Amino acid sequence: MKLPPSLDRLVEELSKLPTIGRKTARRLAFNLITEPKANPASLAEALLAADRDLTNCQRCGGLAEADLCLICADPARTGQVILVVEEARNVFTIEESGIFKGQYHVLGGAVSPMRGIGPESLNLESLKSRIAEGGVTELILATNPTLEGEATAHYLTDLFSEQVPQISRIARGMPTGGDLEYADPGTLMKAIEGRTQWG
Repeated sequence: MKLPPSLDRLVEELSKLPTIGRKTARRLAFNLITEPKANPASLAEALLAADRDLTNCQRCGGLAEADLCLICADPARTGQVILVVEEARNVFTIEESGIFKGQYHVLGGAVSPMRGIGPESLNLESLKSRIAEGGVTELILATNPTLEGEATAHYLTDLFSEQVPQISRIARGMPTGGDLEYADPGTLMKAIEGRTQWG
């Protein structure tokens, strides 16, 4: 039996989300529409507000609702150590572990020649500016342990090895081919604490 067009459209949109197949999207759609406690208007308002209010931090490239994200605006966070990640969601994953007190830099991806993504496609200009300002004593490279992540880490090491006294890579507590988003706090803690000199 065909779904009503508006419900079918909702299922279609939900199924575009990562890890959500059509069957799960259909279950979510029915829940949003039929459950008394579900509030689709509230969900829609939250989605629209996030789309309207969220932007990229002008310093680190992470998610923000102002020129600077909450981490870059926090005077208690040291700018001497910068942890470099591929995506903004990685910042929140590491922050949940509570073990890193420095600042972040979000590249917005990883070098991937096969997909036509070169260094010029990444958020590198603001990182160059931050390092040129002086005071950065360590870059921690927390790119994903994939071929693209490794290539990006090597590129960053070559780019900044003469400007930053120490460049380290998060330890292999992260599984090869894994994604920071799915790492538990214990694994992240071991990976950051066990970082090694890179390059």
